[in-house]
Amino acid sequence: MTHAPAAPPRRRKPWYRQLYVQVLIAIVIGIVLGWRAPGLGEAMQPIGTTFIAAMKMLIGPIVFLTIIGGIAGVADLKKVGLTGLKALTYFQVGTIVALVFGLVAINIVRLGDGVDADPSTLHPTGNAERYIETGETQHWWEFFTHLVPDSFVGAFTDGDILQIIFLAVLFGIAIKAIGPLGDPIVTGVKRLTEVVFKVLSFVMKAAPLGAFGAMAYAVGAFGLSTLSSLGSLILLFYVTSILFVVVVLGGLLRAYVGLSIFRLFRYLREEFFLVLGTSTAEPALPGLMRKLTFLGADRSTVGLVVPTGYSFNLDGAAIYLSLAALYIAQATNTPLTVPQQLGLLAVMLLTSKGAAGVAGGGFIALTATLSTIGTVPAAGIMLIFGIDKFMSECRALVNFYGNAVATLVIAKWDHNLDLARAREVLGDPTSADRALAPEPATTQPEPADGTPSGAAPAQAAH
Repeated sequence: MTHAPAAPPRRRKPWYRQLYVQVLIAIVIGIVLGWRAPGLGEAMQPIGTTFIAAMKMLIGPIVFLTIIGGIAGVADLKKVGLTGLKALTYFQVGTIVALVFGLVAINIVRLGDGVDADPSTLHPTGNAERYIETGETQHWWEFFTHLVPDSFVGAFTDGDILQIIFLAVLFGIAIKAIGPLGDPIVTGVKRLTEVVFKVLSFVMKAAPLGAFGAMAYAVGAFGLSTLSSLGSLILLFYVTSILFVVVVLGGLLRAYVGLSIFRLFRYLREEFFLVLGTSTAEPALPGLMRKLTFLGADRSTVGLVVPTGYSFNLDGAAIYLSLAALYIAQATNTPLTVPQQLGLLAVMLLTSKGAAGVAGGGFIALTATLSTIGTVPAAGIMLIFGIDKFMSECRALVNFYGNAVATLVIAKWDHNLDLARAREVLGDPTSADRALAPEPATTQPEPADGTPSGAAPAQAAH
């Protein structure tokens, strides 16, 4: 793995021009507006949803083009398959650890005891009723049959990341299989990737507006008062999630990869506030892929692991599911033995995979879990429906950092991580700006090994 010289140091931007500062200010303004003028805050919803839609519009093409370019640029296709197997193994182990983390937390701090909720009096309405109906009719095997899209265009119009990954892998392997005949296609993929990332840089300028609109709507629609009723559960979820990220993910990153989770926090600060403001990790996916590649992870590894992790590696959703399920059981006086809790964990390993990229995915997965077990009333989700919005940000952030760490671990496992460069980049405060700044393809000669030069600035390092 060869590396071009690192870009020369840049003068740090003034604080008011840094994206994460602008997004943070926008979040604060949105909270204040939604709190003091709820009606006006709710009216800001179109601003947030439009920005998220614009970001989602680019996720499909970015994932598709990045995976094709990564597979077509790999000398041995077996390497791609091994990387995929390693990633799926890691995802399953990580999900189990996250689920156990949540189970242990809610068993130690039994917040549901004393609630004494009567399931017969819980009547789901509106979105909650729809989520419960979807979850109760969902089968575990539908996750696998859903991998194949009805049409090529359908995968992109639906924004289904797993289906896009499926198509991209097929195309990448096919282009690799036809040999030199596919070279013009690979070149076209490189150039098209440059264009898509340039469009991304335009859209990202509106990130503060998107964060403002999403946060103003959330606070205006749901109100800060809902925090008081189940504030202890929200606090437990946040504390458990922070401990998981810092202790489990941070410990793994330090012990195996040799990097600091706190330096990674600083490096990914723009994406952190973007996820915090929009309550979803999807808008941060393109920036995460570019920054991890710039950090020294191989482009093919990043292109395969990050998008797949967004559907398979949902640590935040796993913690939420175990906490919520046990809280509902405690609140409805439904006793669960240790074997029953372990059975619950086994079911969640499957149902948690359906919580990504779907409106109400967390509730649908939770309902599917409770319906499968049959001992805990599914209608109990009404006990936590009102506070879910205030837990979604934390879920998304844990999912985001879980996939960042997973990619670095898999890259190190595959010997596809330039550790010296990673340490250099994480130690440089201006590295995040350089990772996001587009570089014209005309200034970068095409590498001899066929690695794209302009799809992302990070690729100059590979």
